[in-house]
Amino acid sequence: MRLSRKVLVGLLAGASIVVSGALIWGLSRDKPKPTGGGELYSTEHKPLPDAIAALPRDYAAVPKPAASAVPAGVPQLGPPLPGDLGRPMLSAGVTPPDPSHAADPAQQRSAQEQEAARTSRLFASATTTARVAAPTAPVLQPADPAAAPAAHSDTQPLDADWGQNLQDRKLAFLNAAVDRKTVSPDRLAAPPSRYVVQAGAVIAAALITGIRSDLPGQVTAQVTEHVYDSPTGRYLLVPQGSKLIGVYDSQVAFGQDRILLVWTRLILPNGRSIVLERQPAADPQGFAGLEDEVDHHWGRLFMAAALSTLLGVGSELGASDTESELFRALRRGGSTSLNQTGQQIVRRNLNIQPTLTIRPGFPVRVIVNRDLVLAPYRG
Repeated sequence: MRLSRKVLVGLLAGASIVVSGALIWGLSRDKPKPTGGGELYSTEHKPLPDAIAALPRDYAAVPKPAASAVPAGVPQLGPPLPGDLGRPMLSAGVTPPDPSHAADPAQQRSAQEQEAARTSRLFASATTTARVAAPTAPVLQPADPAAAPAAHSDTQPLDADWGQNLQDRKLAFLNAAVDRKTVSPDRLAAPPSRYVVQAGAVIAAALITGIRSDLPGQVTAQVTEHVYDSPTGRYLLVPQGSKLIGVYDSQVAFGQDRILLVWTRLILPNGRSIVLERQPAADPQGFAGLEDEVDHHWGRLFMAAALSTLLGVGSELGASDTESELFRALRRGGSTSLNQTGQQIVRRNLNIQPTLTIRPGFPVRVIVNRDLVLAPYRG
């Protein structure tokens, strides 16, 4: 049996209309009104006690006391003013002070000195002197206009970059006092000897022994070029092959790449020697100190940091919500101990100074800063 499509559509449309109408009718019905009795208890009307009902409704209805009931000497209140202040307080605020009661500047200064002496006995005398001298000290104006910025340099370091770049010191250097001495009091001095190596001369050498800054020690070098007298350059004073004895500074700061070295003695091939009084050493370019190999111990530091991290992570892996209080306390104590141990390891590795190494054969120079009186070399 087959139904027509039109019949099905018509039936569905009719059913939809019936359902919609029933729904609309059910929602639009009026609710029945209750038909109960009257109000049993009034919530709006609350009876007041007789003692409260007999009181006045506001402050205007409060009876004022008779004039005879007010004792003598009691001030009468004036009309109310807005705010918390009354007329006497307002009058006292606008009334100018009596000139007869004005404080004497000398009395004020004396009171300030007494207060300073009471608070600080140690600086009482200095404070008193400064306060007494301050009113009488004249303000001096700089004679040179160029010196004016230096006088106000103390008010300019408000900027953070000002103090970081040391601008006040640079201005102080530019505005420093002028040295008007145009004639030197010193006079020319004759050389102490014909056989002298004067200050400023450079002695070329090469290291015989290496340097490692882990421990203090001495260093030996050998002169690689002949050294002649400074006045004429005709007399051989220090031949090639002479030996130099020196010491180096084993205390190395963080980030330092050059090792400090001084020479203490010069030994000639014929056995004669002279004390050099800590003449400074330099590289072939003239820079102070020597630079070759630097070990900052980064590998050891990274290993210490990794070990500290592993100790901290290992102590936290066993944590769980179901563990007992005793086990939790033990775990926390162990975690704290491991964390402190790791921090100590990292801190000690941070305190290890860099190791500077200068290999044997490294070229070096002796910067002569004092005249060396020698003799012509005869082997």
